[in-house]
Amino acid sequence: MILEQFERYPLTFGPSPVHRLKRLSTHLGGAQVWAKREDVSSGLAYGGNKVRKMEYIVPDILASGADTLVSIGGYQSNHTRQVAAVAAHLGLKCRLVQEKWVPWDDPVNDRVGNILLSRMMGADSRLDDAGFDIGIRDSWKEALREVEEGGGKPYPIPAGASEHHLGGLGFANWAFEVAEQEQALGVHFDTIVVCTVTGSTHAGMIAGFAALEDLTGVRRRVIGIDASATIDKTRDQVGRIARHTADLIELGRELREDEIVVLEGWAGDLYGIPVESTMEAMALGARLEAMITDPVYEGKSLAGLIDLVTQGEIAAGSHVLYAHLGGQQAINAYHRLWS
Repeated sequence: MILEQFERYPLTFGPSPVHRLKRLSTHLGGAQVWAKREDVSSGLAYGGNKVRKMEYIVPDILASGADTLVSIGGYQSNHTRQVAAVAAHLGLKCRLVQEKWVPWDDPVNDRVGNILLSRMMGADSRLDDAGFDIGIRDSWKEALREVEEGGGKPYPIPAGASEHHLGGLGFANWAFEVAEQEQALGVHFDTIVVCTVTGSTHAGMIAGFAALEDLTGVRRRVIGIDASATIDKTRDQVGRIARHTADLIELGRELREDEIVVLEGWAGDLYGIPVESTMEAMALGARLEAMITDPVYEGKSLAGLIDLVTQGEIAAGSHVLYAHLGGQQAINAYHRLWS
C-alpha cells in the first residue's frame, strides 16, 4: 500500500473503536448505525480527529528542526488544543492564534474548554478579534513572523491541518483501517457520514476509499455534512484536498464527482452557532447512547445523519458508519444552552 511509504509517528492507541448504536438505530427505524470514535482514539488531551492527521505531520516537524508549533483556530478550536497536546508530547513550544470565529456571547467562551486545556499544556494562546474563514489567515502569518523574530524556529500548521500538504493522509489511512475492522466485525459499511469544515478529514476519507474501491471493487458513499455555513468554499476545499491526497497516494485516476459529496442544510447561518436540529441531535445521541456530541461539529453531522436515515435518503438496508471526530471539550463554553 502506497501509504506505507509515508513515515508515521504513532500518537493514537491504535485503531479507533467501532461500535453499533443499537438504540439510535431502533429509534430511527431505518439503516443500522455504527460509530467510529476518534474522540477516544488517543491519550493526548482527549484525542480527536486532528491527532490522526498529526501522525503524518510529526515526522516532517522533527526533520525540520523546528522548536515551536504555530497554528490557528477559533476560541474553542479542537484543532489548536490537539496541536498544543502534540507540542507538549514532543517537548516543543506552541504558539496559538485564537480568533473570534463564533459570535457567542457566553462570558466564559474564551476561558474554558479547549482554550483552557491548551494553556494548561503550556501553549502561548492569544486571542484575536478576526471572524471565521477557512482560508489562510494574516494573524497566523504574523504569529509565524513573531516566533522567528524572537529567535525561534516555527513550524506552520494551518487551521485544521487541512492546507498542510500531508493533511489528508491520516484519514486516507483511516479508510484502510475501516476495511480491516469490517472484516473483524463481519459488516460492510456502505455509507460513511462525517462532519466537514476545513476539509482534510473528509478529503482524506474520499481519497482512501477511492483507493480501496480500485483495489477491491467495493464502493462506499462518503457523505460530508457541512458545518461551516460557507458551503461553496468548503466544497471547493474538500475537492482540492481530496485530489491532492489522491495524487500523494498514487491513486492513478481522477476522482469522480460522485465521490465528493458535501451536503448543506444543518449548519445554520453561522459557523459554531447551534440550531434546533443541532440541539435535538445532541439530545438524542446523549439520551439513547450516552454518546456526547458538541454544538459546533458533531451535533450538526449527527443531525444530518438522523435526517438522511429518517427521510430514506440512506436506505433502510444500509449499514452507516458515523465518524465521531471529538469536540466535547467545547461544551463548557456553551453551558447556557442547558441552563
